[in-house]
Amino acid sequence: MKVVNFAESRSLVNQYMMELRDVDIQKDMLRFRHNIRRIGQIIAYEISKNISYNEQPTTTCLGTATSHTVSEPVVLATILRAGLPLHQGMNDMFDHAENAFVSAYRKYIDETKFLIHIEYMASPRIDGKTLIICDPMLATGSSMELAYEALRTKGKPAKVHLVSVIASRQAIEFLEKKLTGDITLWVGAIDDEINDHKYIVPGLGDAGDLCYGEKE
Repeated sequence: MKVVNFAESRSLVNQYMMELRDVDIQKDMLRFRHNIRRIGQIIAYEISKNISYNEQPTTTCLGTATSHTVSEPVVLATILRAGLPLHQGMNDMFDHAENAFVSAYRKYIDETKFLIHIEYMASPRIDGKTLIICDPMLATGSSMELAYEALRTKGKPAKVHLVSVIASRQAIEFLEKKLTGDITLWVGAIDDEINDHKYIVPGLGDAGDLCYGEKE
């Protein structure tokens, strides 16, 4: 699995990451969602450099120009609910893509132990297509793995891009062991630790709650 870490390069992603992490700035839910959306837009642009295009003539008011259009079908998938702003940013750029949605949540056994459950999925066929899966926080990597396996019931993609805001090193190592094939992980930053509750440290907190409010 190839990993592209935006923290290792000069990019506006780093500015947005700072604002997402800041305990005062992140209290503004609208700004928090908007920053995640903008990260999705930037990553979508970078992914667009790695897909195929066709040439086609385009008639203008003064003549004919040669244009380039995406030639491979793209499916954008997200893990509900925290993945929605990231997904929207990707969808702003890949506006002709098909879309898929997977509901995954932590079912706690006790305060620190939990299982990941997939409860709902809506997806087109993905055979031979480029599959992009958005999940803003990769703490253990389990939700991304289960979402990927659920989507695989709809076919075998030609290429897979995983998109995240923050990932732990443990999650990356886990996904490298579990997932095979032409897969690239695009991530805003990689943090070294997860705590006993399996939250990324220093991380930014619960992305879903920060986007949409606390849940019971």
